Amino acid sequence: MSTPADVRSPEEITVPVEGGDLAALYWAADAPGAPLVVLVHGITGNAAVWAPVAAALAGECEVVAPDLRGRAGSADLPSPYGLSQHAADLATLLDRFGADAAAGADATVLVGHSMGGFVTALATSGVARELVHGLVLVDGGLPFAVPPAADTDDMLAAFLGSSLARLDETFPDLDAVRRYWAQHPAVGPWADRPEVAGFLARDLTGTEPELRSAVVHEAVRVDGADMLRNQAVLEATTDLPVPATLLWATRGMQGQVPGLYDEVRLAGMGLTGAHVSAREVPDTDHWSILWSGQGVTAITAAVREAAARDS
Repeated sequence: MSTPADVRSPEEITVPVEGGDLAALYWAADAPGAPLVVLVHGITGNAAVWAPVAAALAGECEVVAPDLRGRAGSADLPSPYGLSQHAADLATLLDRFGADAAAGADATVLVGHSMGGFVTALATSGVARELVHGLVLVDGGLPFAVPPAADTDDMLAAFLGSSLARLDETFPDLDAVRRYWAQHPAVGPWADRPEVAGFLARDLTGTEPELRSAVVHEAVRVDGADMLRNQAVLEATTDLPVPATLLWATRGMQGQVPGLYDEVRLAGMGLTGAHVSAREVPDTDHWSILWSGQGVTAITAAVREAAARDS
C-alpha cells in the first residue's frame, strides 16, 4: 500500500515527561470533536512505522504517534525504562491532549503494535484508566509463548532476529541501511517503499559514514524482560475497563508460520472474560500488518469501531 501523495505531513512535537521531552508525530483533525488516536510502536520501532495507518486516519481523527523512551527522537530520555514507565509517559501524553473518559471527552483510542500492545494494555488497566475509551492491539498485548526456563536475552534474539542485531551495526549511508533491511524476510519486500523508508530513516542517529540505530540497548533489555516475564504486564488485559480488539497476523516476525498467535492459543486464553475479541488479518506478518492494504484497513476499521462505541 502506498501513501497517497496528497496526505498531509505530520508535525514534529514534544511532550514534557519525567526526565525530558517525549518526541512524537502529530496529525491534526479537520474539525473539533474528532476522536484522539494514539499509535504506540514496538520494541525497536519508532513513530514513523505507523505512517500508512496515520495517513488513513489523518483529518478524520487527531492522531499522535510517540517515539517511546529510548527510541528515535526520544532516545535521550533517561532510564528508568520498562513498560510501567512507558505507560506513565503515555498517560502524560494523554493529559497533554485533554483525554478524559470520566468527563465524557471526545473518544480516545489507543493502538499498540507488538510491545506497544502491552504498553497500551498496561496503561489502560492502570495509570490511564480514566483516559481511554477504546483499545486496539496489533499482533501484541497478549502473552507470547515463552518456555518457562528460557533465557530472556536468548528469547529476544530469537523473536527479533536481525531487527535486534542491527543495534550493533554501523552503516555508511541510508542506502546501506535499506540494503540491510532488504535481507529481512518480512521487512525486505517493503524496504524501498517511501512510507517504510521513513521509518528506517527515523531510526538512525550519527552522521555518514557512521550511522547507527538510535535504539538504546538497555531499553530493549529492560522492556523485553517486562514483555516476556512481568506478570502485571502479562495480566493487564484481564483488568481492562474498556473492550479491546486484538488483530493478529498469520505469520510471525520473520514471516514464519505460525505467527505470534494462532486460533488454538487464543482459544485457550479465555478472551471473552478479558473483554478482548480477536480477529485474524489474513496474509499478513508481524510487520506487513502495519503496511499492507488489508492490515491498514483492519486497523482503521477497529479504531473507528472503538471510537463509535463510545459515542
